[in-house]
Amino acid sequence: MKKKFLKKVIAQSEKDLQFISACCSDGIVNINEVKYLPKNKIFLLFIKRLSKEINSKNLKVNSIIRFDYIESSKSKNILLGDENLKMKLLAIDLFKKQDNYEITLLFSNNRFISLIAEIIEVTLEDLKILND
Repeated sequence: MKKKFLKKVIAQSEKDLQFISACCSDGIVNINEVKYLPKNKIFLLFIKRLSKEINSKNLKVNSIIRFDYIESSKSKNILLGDENLKMKLLAIDLFKKQDNYEITLLFSNNRFISLIAEIIEVTLEDLKILND
């Protein structure tokens, strides 16, 4: 019997964040499952993704990406009231902007979310393996 383990990846550098971006590219995000908690400086993104880190092309995983130390969040071309909006995550980019970092979540159809962070502290955690 083959055991399946859930994983947790912590990114604290640009290279680490590139790994999380690669793992989550082509994942599907429902707009209702995107949460920004400004008092806690946390941004949460629930994503249904393919497990690209193993050589299984059909293993789907429910995961959460947690961004810590987020000062602000803004979006473009995203209707927050549209409960049925599902977006495909293409990549996560990082830019140094003065004393802070700008983390950009790029989605299909020219949509994006931009996060301003004090430091890079991003966690990708698998929650549940989905069976098709």
